[in-house]
Amino acid sequence: MGDILRTETAQDTQNPEDLYRLYRSLSEQLRDQLVQIENDKRELEEQLNKRVLDLEARNMELREQLRQTDADRRYIETKKMQYEREVRKLKSESEQLRSPPLIIGTITDVIDANRVIVRSSAGPRFLVRSSQNITPEDLKPGVRCTLNQQSLAIVELLPTSFDAQIYGMEVVDSPQETYADIGGLEAQINEIKEAVELPLKRPDLFLRIGIDPPKGVLLHGPPGTGKTLLAKAVAHETNAHFMRVVGSELVQKYIGEGARLVRELFELGKKRAPTIIFIDEIDAVGASRTEANTSGDREVQRTLMQLLAGMDGFENRGDVKIIGATNRIDILDRALLRPGRFDRIIEIPLPDIKGRLSILKVHTRALSMDESVNLEEIAAFTDQKNGADLRAICMEAGMFAIRKERASITHQDFLWAIEKVANDFNRHRVADVEGAMFA
Repeated sequence: MGDILRTETAQDTQNPEDLYRLYRSLSEQLRDQLVQIENDKRELEEQLNKRVLDLEARNMELREQLRQTDADRRYIETKKMQYEREVRKLKSESEQLRSPPLIIGTITDVIDANRVIVRSSAGPRFLVRSSQNITPEDLKPGVRCTLNQQSLAIVELLPTSFDAQIYGMEVVDSPQETYADIGGLEAQINEIKEAVELPLKRPDLFLRIGIDPPKGVLLHGPPGTGKTLLAKAVAHETNAHFMRVVGSELVQKYIGEGARLVRELFELGKKRAPTIIFIDEIDAVGASRTEANTSGDREVQRTLMQLLAGMDGFENRGDVKIIGATNRIDILDRALLRPGRFDRIIEIPLPDIKGRLSILKVHTRALSMDESVNLEEIAAFTDQKNGADLRAICMEAGMFAIRKERASITHQDFLWAIEKVANDFNRHRVADVEGAMFA
């Protein structure tokens, strides 16, 4: 275009108007070309921007797909590892099911770190070797073990086993009764606190004085005076392991079974120490030893001797406290009553008028009573009544109020209840004379 301009300029240099028209024409052409270039540039930028946005969107989409793929891959790998563990576990269980059962035996003697004399469940003894996985220090006489059927080698050691009846004597759920639920036995409560609770909670007091704490407490008295209730309160108030057994449960049919139960009872108590063992109706197994006429009498005496040895024998029973309860202390064996077995003998007598009033207040705390009720007068009318009788009187008074459809218990209901309980007791009381079967 510069050559054309120079040519036309050379040709028309003499005419200014032509030059001006030529200049304007060239300017318009240049302006149009610049406008076209700007439009093309703008379109190109718009296309490029649109392409960049599309690429960014595609990039985000691909990144999201990659993240999801990685998450799926990790999930699949986790599931693969889980399935592999399950397969290994199932293979192990399948191999165990296909493997022959093991023989139960007991170690009787240890020769050295690898050779042990065992007695199988069938009876004979064998000199066998132990597995390398078993620590030689754990091989002790009396320990139960499992034996291979073919080589009789010791495969593993078993924990100490106790009779299922012993585990049933454990009190898992603490009783709800507290000392506040016991009326008229303040002195007895203080004595049992000093003998049972204080050695468990404050043993430093006994160490400072230099005396041994009491090992056992015997509660005796007429029926219904609160001996078992007092033991329940002790179980509630202490943090020690509590075991309850009735004396008749220790009497077994076969020779040696009762003594074994007593031995395992004390062994479990020492294992779970501190422990409180409550033996209710101890006269069932602790009666005075006389000339045994039958095999049953001799078995009861064997069980009693094992009980005496467990309470205070050659072996120290550790931090195990004994609480016994009986209605017939007069028939107990003298060896059972001596200090060292029962260091403190607590009598639970029939309550006096003050004690009966305290018991009535305990039993009537939750009752809806009329203002006319006079507990002092009711306590005076219930002479020679025990705690169980007073509880029955409160219940019968409530039944009289329900029968009359009243909202509260009146004083007359209590009087009727006293008369009814007395009549029921006299009507069903067993005669004092001995019958033929008791002769």
